[in-house]
Amino acid sequence: MDEDDRTRELLTSARTIAIVGASDKPERDSNIVGRYLAAQGYRIVPVNPALPEILGQRSYPSLTAIPGTERIDIVDVFRRSEEVPAIVAEAIARGVGAIWLQLGVRSPEALAAARARGILTREDRCVKIEHERLHIPPRPPSR
Repeated sequence: MDEDDRTRELLTSARTIAIVGASDKPERDSNIVGRYLAAQGYRIVPVNPALPEILGQRSYPSLTAIPGTERIDIVDVFRRSEEVPAIVAEAIARGVGAIWLQLGVRSPEALAAARARGILTREDRCVKIEHERLHIPPRPPSR
């Protein structure tokens, strides 16, 4: 299975995406991507310590603040590269399925630690662009 196949499988099976660095400003990339993903049927869990709500969803100050009963399939990171190791450590502790670093965000060492624990990783790529490029159909509505 090649990388596109694994990405397609991830985006098809995922239900909940935590967006670390989510913004309430409509012009910000994290907001654009969050709106797109929500429109595609994903449940979005915003992570931003400065805002109580983003995109109509409760926002959490960190990944560890999200209730443990909430399954997180993908952690989508919109933060500076130097902040990634701490975010990845939280994601590993939560047992997430995948960690996705957005365009311009890199941390090879942190992602190596995640991969060593069986977590799928993507680096310096946009989940919205990849979703569109791979022609992933929208998720059916939850029942």
